[in-house]
Amino acid sequence: MADNNKGATITVEQIGSPIRRPADQEKTLIGLGLNKMHRRRTLEDTPAVRGMIRKVKHLVRVVDEA
Repeated sequence: MADNNKGATITVEQIGSPIRRPADQEKTLIGLGLNKMHRRRTLEDTPAVRGMIRKVKHLVRVVDEA
């Protein structure tokens, strides 16, 4: 099966605080490279990254998909 989105990226921005959230959500933000409000990271668009974003969808915003 060919990977059609080879080299694809996704940019996410942290819009919510992990304070008073479960520890796994805070660790997921750190795993995405986010640990401060309004910080942005451009990540490789993989199923693992998509799953991490889905887990903390209330704390992050997808800025760009390329």
